[in-house]
Amino acid sequence: MAEDLCSLVSLENFFKQSQTIMKKLAVLTAFVILSGITYGQTLQKGNLVGVHVMKLNLNPDATMNQFKEFFIKTYVPEGEKALPGMKIFLGKGIRGEDENSYCLFYVFASEMDRDKFFKKDGSFTEVGTAALEKLKPIDEKLSKFGTYSTKYTDWVVQ
Repeated sequence: MAEDLCSLVSLENFFKQSQTIMKKLAVLTAFVILSGITYGQTLQKGNLVGVHVMKLNLNPDATMNQFKEFFIKTYVPEGEKALPGMKIFLGKGIRGEDENSYCLFYVFASEMDRDKFFKKDGSFTEVGTAALEKLKPIDEKLSKFGTYSTKYTDWVVQ
């Protein structure tokens, strides 16, 4: 009888430890999945990446940090809202021909997604023009820091 009682206590402890381990595994699994969703942006075959090398002309009273902060925190989210299906990233050259230059990466799922907003010659479609209108107030605020022009090439991920 005492052995049966010890076995029951041992079995109960085993289940409690198993439940604790399972809870920890569930939390760990959720964390791994969430991390993958949050940080797991990867390019896939067929994605289109527009690389736009910028020529910046900062206003005399503006700094590069002010421009970057406004661009990243304001322009990027508003631009992505105005042009759904496009992700915008600001990049900085750290080596090579465009060292210390800045560029924009426009990422689309496909050429077809890009073509909703841009014509073959790089000008805007009607949908793109309407999206650009939504960004006018943001462009006006950005112009307080300076102006920029770009030279671009669109790349399709193979």
